Amino acid sequence: MELFHKMISAALNISEKQVSNTLNLLKDGATIPFISRYRKEATGGLDEVQVENIKNQYDKLCEIVKRKETILTTINEQSKLTAELQKRIESTWDTTELEDIYLPYKPKRKTRAEVARQKGLEPLAMVLMLQRENNLDVKAATFVKGDVKDVEDALKGARDIIAEQVNEDERARNAIRNQFNRQAIISAKVVKGKEEEAAKYRDYFDFSEPLKRCTSHRLLAIRRAEAEGLLKVSITPDDEECIERLERQFVRSNNECARQVAEAVQDSYKRLLKPSIETEFATMTKEKADEEAIRVFAENLRQLLLAPPLGQKRVLGIDPGFRTGCKVVCMDAQGNLLHNENIYPHPPVDKKKEAAAKLRKMVEAYQIDAIAIGNGTASRE
Repeated sequence: MELFHKMISAALNISEKQVSNTLNLLKDGATIPFISRYRKEATGGLDEVQVENIKNQYDKLCEIVKRKETILTTINEQSKLTAELQKRIESTWDTTELEDIYLPYKPKRKTRAEVARQKGLEPLAMVLMLQRENNLDVKAATFVKGDVKDVEDALKGARDIIAEQVNEDERARNAIRNQFNRQAIISAKVVKGKEEEAAKYRDYFDFSEPLKRCTSHRLLAIRRAEAEGLLKVSITPDDEECIERLERQFVRSNNECARQVAEAVQDSYKRLLKPSIETEFATMTKEKADEEAIRVFAENLRQLLLAPPLGQKRVLGIDPGFRTGCKVVCMDAQGNLLHNENIYPHPPVDKKKEAAAKLRKMVEAYQIDAIAIGNGTASRE
């Protein structure tokens, strides 16, 4: 719990004490509006947004903890959990990194690589990856038995295993992520025959733009049209450069084994890695665009709510109260404070006549156009 407090404090730039007190209030069942309005002394005056941010960060960390437990249990059941691996899993709080660590151990559907393993072709894949065998056909021929029809079938299965290993390699995945981050292009094309139905999305019928420069409103419009089945959307970097990067990592020789590995790398990129990272970026950019849209709407609404309801009028405001009196302020048409004082029209002081005289005097002196009365304690009286 203390670790959570430190992490939330660092992420939101709020003191650990404020975070701790806020989480304790939430744990006791207090709502966000209640905490921000009536527990300012405990939270150090945090507003609704800050309290909600603390709650969201805490919930996210709890989800990561649950995910870690599942991952550790799954790897342990496979008898592959080493002390070093456990330490890595426990020390990471980045969901993307966590899933990358878990990927090689994740229970798989019947993939092409899994089928090849069941045919006994994993040792051949290891031979290819070492890239030292100079008489590959002879070596591959020793695997032609059972479900393996011929040498080409053996090599194809070995390449499938390598393709999966490349896809599950953390360094490879991060390299492709970096390429997407730097140079990915988002493209949209209208679905054939839907031109009339998609008329309002005409600007995106043949659209292409660097992903990092695509504004949130454009991205949301494209995704909306895609969800409606009107546009085909893709996010792609420079494929050749991505494959080159992967080959630099995995191809380390100049023989037939290396050529087989290069073929497996290309297959891995096109069939596994690229679609996986593309989905990742589609989700991430959509989330960012949503946040930006919400921020813009919130700011517009804030300006609307803060606009003077009467326009530019000279206003007298009263905050009613009993024992402490009613606070009175006079403001000019621009909202600048002209005067403030207290009146005591209610018990126990009960100076009704004096209060009325003071109000009359203020209305005349400051040429007041309207009076606003707070709707809390003593307002009805």
